[in-house]
Amino acid sequence: MVKYLIRRFLGWLLMIVVATNLTYFLAWGYLDPRSNYVGRRPPLSEQQIVQQLLPRNLSDTVPLVERWWNWFTAIVTRWDWGVSPVGQVVNEQVAFRMWVSAELVLGATILTTVLGIALGVYTASRQYRLADRVGQATSIVTMNINIVVAALGIVLLAIALNNAVGKRIFYVTGSGSRGVEGFFPKLIDILQHLTLPTIALVLIGYSGIHFLQRSLLLDNIKADYVRTARAKGLTKQQAIRKHALRTSLIPVATQVAFTIPTVFTGAVLTETIFAWNGMGRYFIETISNNDIHGTVAIAAFGAFLTAIGALLSDIAVVVLDPRVRVS
Repeated sequence: MVKYLIRRFLGWLLMIVVATNLTYFLAWGYLDPRSNYVGRRPPLSEQQIVQQLLPRNLSDTVPLVERWWNWFTAIVTRWDWGVSPVGQVVNEQVAFRMWVSAELVLGATILTTVLGIALGVYTASRQYRLADRVGQATSIVTMNINIVVAALGIVLLAIALNNAVGKRIFYVTGSGSRGVEGFFPKLIDILQHLTLPTIALVLIGYSGIHFLQRSLLLDNIKADYVRTARAKGLTKQQAIRKHALRTSLIPVATQVAFTIPTVFTGAVLTETIFAWNGMGRYFIETISNNDIHGTVAIAAFGAFLTAIGALLSDIAVVVLDPRVRVS
């Protein structure tokens, strides 16, 4: 198993290197760092613009291959992903923002997964009953709600609640308050900021897992091995829990594992609405500011996390399916 995972990781690592370098060349074909200095008042001369971009390895007066080589060797030798056209260090931005996004989306991902699986199991075991129909109708509605609509609606409800009680219970912007000291005061402050965006992400995200889990479990409930278990004396709930659920969880676990990149790259619209300075918002900033080094760094970290998700998916399949362990 360990050798297999090592081979898989090395294969993914090669693809990450190729994809990252390809992204670098594509970024230079689309983004123009020079535009950050055009139109300033007072206007900058051509020489002044080059003097700003040349030390940052962003001047188009240098051949593209030479720029790429300087960028690539800096990463290999110093793990230096460069700077933006305005002087922001990419390493510092990514190191800070990925944890901000993780704080926001990690909890929402766990809650979304647990809620989706639980609801899928509950409705599948009560197929076509009232609980199943209500659950499906609710999930259909939430699935078609845009994240912007959900977030703004939750913000309005939170503001109304704060006004009704005469106290700020929930914060609608930011990831934390300044000047908060002590473990419990910080914990409460974080929860006050996390609650609203987490609810918004869970509200629009759980339905996909719910429908997938329900469909897979219904297929497995009708399988021969589940019928055999029922014939040996197990109740329907016992047969589902001990046999059908385990098999139906494999595709769900695979899907959840591949959502890991979104934990760090963040939810772009959610971070914008709730003013979280995470990876999603950083991605928008890098594109709008023609930040080639930042854009490529985000793509590289996203590819790396996709590889981690693929490996976790393999591990989940081995844990859930005894046949894979035997093979």
